[in-house]
Amino acid sequence: MGFRYTGIRVRDLDPSIAFYTTVLGMRVTWRMKIRETGGEIAVLKSPGGSQRLELNWYPPRGRYREYRQGDELDHLAFAVPDVDAFLRDHRGDFRVVMKTLDEGTDRLAYVTDPDGAWIELMSRRKPRPKTTAGASD
Repeated sequence: MGFRYTGIRVRDLDPSIAFYTTVLGMRVTWRMKIRETGGEIAVLKSPGGSQRLELNWYPPRGRYREYRQGDELDHLAFAVPDVDAFLRDHRGDFRVVMKTLDEGTDRLAYVTDPDGAWIELMSRRKPRPKTTAGASD
């Protein structure tokens, strides 16, 4: 047994693909229309990662209702070299829902994708500089 992928429902496939490829560096491994649902899926993967992300789009008809907030998932986690630098470099590409915080040895922040799904950004926490007593500037 092993975890294979995460599937999330998206409101509009093309802007979602653009977000995950442009901002988070993933690559589309395949994309296809699904006859049974009338929808379309795209599977993405990070170059250095083993997990896959499946983006699912369904037309708002039949057994699939109009997309609404809450139809996505809890969150996805992405490792980045430096959370603070990533947030600076991509300002305006997403909404920050939880500012940076330190948790154990990690530095974390939470942002959203175009449909409001939470993305956890994580990097190793940088050690704080040591100060010496009595040192002058």
